[in-house]
Amino acid sequence: MPELPEVQTTVNGLKKTIVGLKITDVWTDLAVKNPTRKDYYDTIKSSAFFTTFKKKVVGAKVISAERRAKNILINLSSGNTILIHLKMTGHLLFGLYEYDKNKNVWSPSAKEKNQALRDPYNRFVHVVFSFSNNPKSKDRASKHLAFCDTRKFGKVTLVDTKTAHETSHLQKIGPEPFDKNFTVKVLRERLLKRPMWNTKTALMNQEIVAGIGNIYSDELLWLAGIHPEQKVKTLKKKDFKKIFDSALSVLTKGIDFGGDSMSDYRNIHGERGEFQHTHNAYRKTGSKCSKRGCEGIITRKVIDGRSAHFCPLHQKLFKE
Repeated sequence: MPELPEVQTTVNGLKKTIVGLKITDVWTDLAVKNPTRKDYYDTIKSSAFFTTFKKKVVGAKVISAERRAKNILINLSSGNTILIHLKMTGHLLFGLYEYDKNKNVWSPSAKEKNQALRDPYNRFVHVVFSFSNNPKSKDRASKHLAFCDTRKFGKVTLVDTKTAHETSHLQKIGPEPFDKNFTVKVLRERLLKRPMWNTKTALMNQEIVAGIGNIYSDELLWLAGIHPEQKVKTLKKKDFKKIFDSALSVLTKGIDFGGDSMSDYRNIHGERGEFQHTHNAYRKTGSKCSKRGCEGIITRKVIDGRSAHFCPLHQKLFKE
């Protein structure tokens, strides 16, 4: 699942491409009359919701884009915000697309020069936003924003911009790691809300802290030297500082490298991120630990239903 660095990379791309453009049309093949899950009724997976969604966004201009945890917020001139959660395999792609009526599919136009959009991982397009052309650009062709999602778990919905952060989609999310008010003290207080939880599990809970998932929790705990099964209540004061510093370091590195494309993630130009080439723990099972002076071997273990990768030598598990 795309985490904070991947979502931030996407938002950074949206800021450079779609801000100032007007939405002229929206298409999806996800909308059905009776969605199988109740939580789909307020997303475009409901045909009734999609009809309203389309009426409200077509004609509106994109004024900004931002991130909240793993959510993408596209703010419109109409006072509405398109909220997108990429879930397991989703990513957004910007370019010149064309629709095949016979196959009911969208794919990059023959005129699209960016070959990265033709990556096999970019072919599962299920939502397309059409835009007016950008008068400030030398390229006068109208472009599209395509939502590619192999497993169709992604969420696209619409909320009021003024109350977006008070909706059920965002209201329970914890503090942002890069917020100026996020400190070691805040992190400690948040984690101690779940004293009996394993540290990795607590870090991945979006109500505790925003944006951290499986990849970056493994990497930051490796850097901090903390065992993923270490109970939160047993962490010492210095451990919280190590986790805090490691989280900021690893997340910043993730953004600098354009996200992690070990799996499906691609940026809005269809390109792979590079963070996967810097892994020290995630999916490095059986590899010698890369920490200087450490002779440990990276181990994989399922913890609370999620895979954890760590070095049992320098990430020792200490009991009370």
